[in-house]
Amino acid sequence: VQLQASGGGLVQTGGFLGLFCAASGRTFSSYHVGWFRQAPGKEREFVGRISQSGGATSYADSVKGRFTISRRNAENTAYLQMHSLKPEDTAVYYCAASTWWSEERGRYNYWGQGTLVTVSS
Repeated sequence: VQLQASGGGLVQTGGFLGLFCAASGRTFSSYHVGWFRQAPGKEREFVGRISQSGGATSYADSVKGRFTISRRNAENTAYLQMHSLKPEDTAVYYCAASTWWSEERGRYNYWGQGTLVTVSS
């Protein structure tokens, strides 16, 4: 499966931004989707994930209650809605696909190219 993340941009502290992850190729609904982010000088970290059917999600503590992941398998798309953004949310955001239900980036076989989110203070 090929993935492409989009929707990044510049937003003020406290603002909202929605990211998209468009998939093509193999059956999108066969994969769990994870969102990760990488800030400058830091390792790529887990943000959240959604199950194949969309029935289950989980989030990193740092974004819980502010970020929401959803998906529409019929449209081969996953979404990351980010509310109440903080400067520390600034990073390149990646979507990834896996047959494993995992928070570990090593379990994800397919990655999009990333989209930059910048939160100004």
